[in-house]
Parts: sequence; C-alpha cells; structure tokens
Amino acid sequence: MRMRVLAVAALAVPMALAAQQPPANPITTAFKTSGARYAGWLTAAFDSIPAAKYGYKPTPVQQSVGYVAQHLESANYQLCSRFGGPAPTMTARDSLADTVKAAWPKDTLTARLKASFVYCDAAMARVDDAKLTEEVPAGPAGRTAARARFVLAYVTDLVDHYSQIANYMRMNGMVPPSSMPRRGM
Repeated sequence: MRMRVLAVAALAVPMALAAQQPPANPITTAFKTSGARYAGWLTAAFDSIPAAKYGYKPTPVQQSVGYVAQHLESANYQLCSRFGGPAPTMTARDSLADTVKAAWPKDTLTARLKASFVYCDAAMARVDDAKLTEEVPAGPAGRTAARARFVLAYVTDLVDHYSQIANYMRMNGMVPPSSMPRRGM
C-alpha cells in the first residue's frame, strides 16, 4: 500500500508543479486570445448583417455598417504592419476615399476585412513578450514607440468597433455573435 502511495505521489508532484508554471509569453498570449475572439465576432457580425443594411447608420453623423467594415480593414493593416510587418501590398483601390469604399458590395467588404484579419494573425504570430518593449517607427520625423502600443491599439480598436456593430445589430433587431448561445451549453 505504501508503495502505491509513493508511486502516485511521484507522478502527481511533477504534474502539479508543471501546472503552476506560467505560460510562455502570457502578455502576448492574452492579446492574441482577445484579438482572435473579437476578430471572430466581427467576422460573424458582418457576415450576418444583410447587404441591404450596410448603408445603415443610427444618425446622419455616425458611420454606416459599410464604413466601419472598410475602416477596420484599413486600421488593421496600418496597426498590424507597425507591430508585426511586413508592410502590406496596397493597390490603387486602397487609395480610394473611405466614403467610396464604404459603398462597396457586402461581399467585397467582408472578403477584404477577413483578409486583413489573416494578415494581423500572421503579424501577431511574430510577436512575443520580449518584443513588446522594442521601439518601432511611430510616425514622421523618426518618432518611435514601444511595439506594445500598437498591439494594444489593434485589440482595443477591435473591441471598440465590435461594440459599435453589436449596437447597430441590436437597433435592427439582430442578436450580436457574442450574445448567441454557446455550442454545447
């Protein structure tokens, strides 16, 4: 009996110690997890909003659904290239006015938004906790900022615009993805 107890203890102690070790790169893991969650919700939201509602905006001064989609795409490329490069390949269509891009068909806007999330996933994969404090270009005249600034800006921008789109959905009688029943529950 004593040997069994010792054998179980010999197996259990290393497992318990391993469970107490912090994960590698806990800060970037938290950013990656949150970014992926909100990117998924945004993708599901834009996919579920009917094309006829892409021109919807609650008041004349607010952004339309289509405007938010094109804005997110542009912001994703700008922010993610700052913290995880390389610079994205831009086309002539990318230089069109935001108001023009906001009126593109739903399929075009959602495909481009999804491509920007793929780009940002690759950029996030290049970042670890040790790189967060590295200085990266932050604007004109050689200004720099910590890489963490842009990682944080990316994730908070997703959170901000998801809140915006979730409210737009509710105003139109739709249920946002984050409020849908979870699978297996």
